[in-house]
Amino acid sequence: MTTVDAGPGAAAARATDAILRDTLHGTERGVVVDSPPGAGKSTLVVRAALELADAGRPLMVVAQTNAQVDDLVLRLAEKNPDLPVGRLHSSDADAYDKALDELPGVRTSAKAADLAGLPVVLSTAAKWAHVKVDEPWRHAIVDEAYQMRSDSLLAVAGLFERALFVGDPGQLDPFAIVGSEQWAGLSYDPSASAVTTLLAHNPGLPQHRLPVSWRLPASAAPLVSDAFYPYTPFRSGTGPGDRRLAFAVPSDGSGPDRVIDEAAASGWGLLELPARHTPRTDPEAVRAVAAVVRRLLDRGGAAVSAERSPDPTPLTAARIAVGTAHRDQAAAVRSALADLGVADVTVDTANRLQGREYDVTVVLHPLSGRPDATAFHLETGRLCVLASRHRHACVVVCRAGVGDLLDDYPSTEPVQLGTLVRFPDGWEANHAVLAHLAEHRVSWRP
Repeated sequence: MTTVDAGPGAAAARATDAILRDTLHGTERGVVVDSPPGAGKSTLVVRAALELADAGRPLMVVAQTNAQVDDLVLRLAEKNPDLPVGRLHSSDADAYDKALDELPGVRTSAKAADLAGLPVVLSTAAKWAHVKVDEPWRHAIVDEAYQMRSDSLLAVAGLFERALFVGDPGQLDPFAIVGSEQWAGLSYDPSASAVTTLLAHNPGLPQHRLPVSWRLPASAAPLVSDAFYPYTPFRSGTGPGDRRLAFAVPSDGSGPDRVIDEAAASGWGLLELPARHTPRTDPEAVRAVAAVVRRLLDRGGAAVSAERSPDPTPLTAARIAVGTAHRDQAAAVRSALADLGVADVTVDTANRLQGREYDVTVVLHPLSGRPDATAFHLETGRLCVLASRHRHACVVVCRAGVGDLLDDYPSTEPVQLGTLVRFPDGWEANHAVLAHLAEHRVSWRP
């Protein structure tokens, strides 16, 4: 019997229906949802919150940062302006986005008691950890659950009876300021993600995945899925040709222009500089990144997303981002862009680019010019974030020789008994990405 592919929209709808069914009508204490980049994770969280509220089930929502909480509050207010929503915040002066004060349905307070009885109350995990209640909420939604450490989950677990955990397993691991080797592989590892620990103790919980990325184009989804999500594969919501990137000004023949044209045509471009060991803030590579951004703007780019509109949208500075591994690299790129008169382009580390999307990204490869390959630079989540922020094209700037470097520094991560493998080895993922980028290489000697 031949199965008919109903398309990405139908696949995403089926997955969402199953998630909401388990959330609203299931009997398990938790439901876990894996979401690839741009799969509509926040949309799912908002929809689940609205449906729980409509069913008369008060809930608390846990996010990891104030920015994430404020974004969810704004989305809820946009979808249902009449829904009373509580924003629980700290006592700091800038504890939340003051735009929330303009929303009539939103009540803000630093005290949970002031928000008692509201259908939905949202805050960070850090703030929830200080809340005490007589009666727990019937439901909770934990957003960005893979960015939440298990000790943070333990601190809030007594506040709710059942929870929906939504997150991207490809994001960077939760941050910990102490070494965690002594707990590795143990079911009570406090530095592990909330989802990892939850499933270690509750392996029978319903697990779902969102199967479609609406951000990544057809040129990017197969690589990102294969390299970073082999256990939870996904597809693009668009097909070949649905996204187009064109430039009004022709190429001047330089390396930056040639790699821009390659990325516009194929979705990927590798601007490869001569092999050399360099300082971390490699001046030549930094200038190359800045030059690519300058030419993206000078050439009058226009992006078409057929699923949104047939009309082209100008490629502005606000729709371009530069990703780096380190903060000093980001600072060097900002300085180089300022020297070229470029403003309003986002330049940040992978950690701070998580959850954000742009039309075009320019990435300084984490291993470019390095004499060694440390665990930090091989971390799979870092490269995954950098390679999955774009809707149209990604240009990677890197010195030659990274493939040889990887071979000289094979993965030495110890195998931890009892650890659920949900993410591929960083060494293998780096090789997979490099092999694909090699097909779109433009060699350039500045």
